[in-house]
Amino acid sequence: MKNNLKTEFGDIDIYLFDQLLKGRFDDCIRVIDVGCGGGRNLVYFLKQGYEVYGVDRDPESIELLQGLSEDLAPDNSVHQFVVARAEELPYKDGFFDLAICNALFHFANNTKHFDAMVRSVWRVLKPGGYLFARLASDIGIEELVQPRGDGRFLLPDGTVRFLVNEQMLLDYSSQLKGELYEPIKTTNVNNIRCMTTWCLRKKA
Repeated sequence: MKNNLKTEFGDIDIYLFDQLLKGRFDDCIRVIDVGCGGGRNLVYFLKQGYEVYGVDRDPESIELLQGLSEDLAPDNSVHQFVVARAEELPYKDGFFDLAICNALFHFANNTKHFDAMVRSVWRVLKPGGYLFARLASDIGIEELVQPRGDGRFLLPDGTVRFLVNEQMLLDYSSQLKGELYEPIKTTNVNNIRCMTTWCLRKKA
């Protein structure tokens, strides 16, 4: 069974896997992974016949994903995987049913950059569309992170990340006129970093 699961889902983020098990995205057709890397979160979507897109700043990652798509879903055009920035997505408004942003937003340079990325992704979602985001936060380790200016912090693991907190995510949810389709959840990794899941649906 383990090998079958690995074949079917690849190295998918466990919290994205949880949403699939709940049938959350069964009615979605067009999916984009923003900051897709080599496509670890797209194996299932490619194999199940979704219309899959991906963007990343790294050309080598896009090449890897194009090869993966050719192997798993030959009818899914490799031209749907492109080098682009999250804050400048080259798609029309309301184009996607689902946007995956896994370990993306915490690479924002500052609050303005974070805002631009979030609003760019939100713009390309259609009404009723889903945002699935996993990002670093200070939730549970507020006293252990050290500010580095304009939203960025030094974490106990030695990395510097843009960090959100729960109120910030709730404020954005309200500003964007979205609704949480899953409660905000945070995983604390041995008090050295925390990763938060932000699941937001665009109101129809």
